[in-house]
Amino acid sequence: AGGRGGGRLEVRAARAPRRGGVAAPARAWWSVVVGGCLVLLACRGVLGLLDESIRDKGVTAVDTLATPFLHGLESPFLDGLMQAATFMGSNLAIPPLFALAVIWLILLHKPREALFLAIASGGSLVLNEMMKLFFQRPRPQLDWAQVLPDYSFPSGHTMNSVVFYVSLALVLWSVRGRRTGLAALAIGIALSLFIGVSRIYLGYHYLTDVVGGLLAGTAWLLIVAAAFRAGPLSRLWRNVDPGADADDDALIDARAANTLEEPSVMRR
Repeated sequence: AGGRGGGRLEVRAARAPRRGGVAAPARAWWSVVVGGCLVLLACRGVLGLLDESIRDKGVTAVDTLATPFLHGLESPFLDGLMQAATFMGSNLAIPPLFALAVIWLILLHKPREALFLAIASGGSLVLNEMMKLFFQRPRPQLDWAQVLPDYSFPSGHTMNSVVFYVSLALVLWSVRGRRTGLAALAIGIALSLFIGVSRIYLGYHYLTDVVGGLLAGTAWLLIVAAAFRAGPLSRLWRNVDPGADADDDALIDARAANTLEEPSVMRR
């Protein structure tokens, strides 16, 4: 009886962590909250510091250094590379990728993940336009660059890219697991930074536009992620690989059977 009871306790202990899925631990949740608050404060502080210079002078000291420096690296190869990067943050790239991602998630029966991606990306578009209207910073006036008709701060390409590509990486983390999610997250962050640099290189934005876009996009994404983590859609962070769970459960059942049979064999 002792052997059988011990075996059952072992099986229950082994199964306990699996029953709730692999939800993000409490420490990870608090890290998101604290990190989001810190980024929001940093964003508010940086935007506050830039506000006066953006409204009055239009260009900060760091802008006068960054744009000529990057333009000094100009070459046909870099021109093509930067054009390709800025394309990945444009309305010709992100909306089709967004549509494909949503269709894929719907086919996988993942409405929560699709909703997360939609709220994050759609909210970023609205927030960016509101910020542009608030700051009303003119575009750079450069002899060698095309002057775009809308306002400059914050960079829409940068902000929308960091929100879309990083939120897509979080969705891949949820659907495909940690290894795929980490790789997608690294690619998403690197691509967003590269898109931001391309906007400065091509003369469409100042450095402070890009920094503002990165901060605002990161802050918005953390807010949305925290809202989903705390609210009724918190299952977004569950491990949704049923095949892996089924294999693990089968392995646990096999070990349990061996554990329960062991005492009777010893009695023989």
